[in-house]
Amino acid sequence: MRLDAGQIEAIDDVMVGVLRGKSHQERLEIADGMWRSTRNLLLFSLRSRFSDWDEARLEHEVARRMSHGAV
Repeated sequence: MRLDAGQIEAIDDVMVGVLRGKSHQERLEIADGMWRSTRNLLLFSLRSRFSDWDEARLEHEVARRMSHGAV
């Protein structure tokens, strides 16, 4: 595990071992689940904060935030 002033994320050495033991398919499934969970949490949060927004605007804002403004 490397931590320096420019690194904001770190993965525990034990978790590295767990992930290395997973197949490519399993790691993709984990990443997909994390992506879907993030998207749903963001959508629900925006929907509760901006109840006047229609679904298209909510979806666009979720896409914008998850793509770091590329959409």
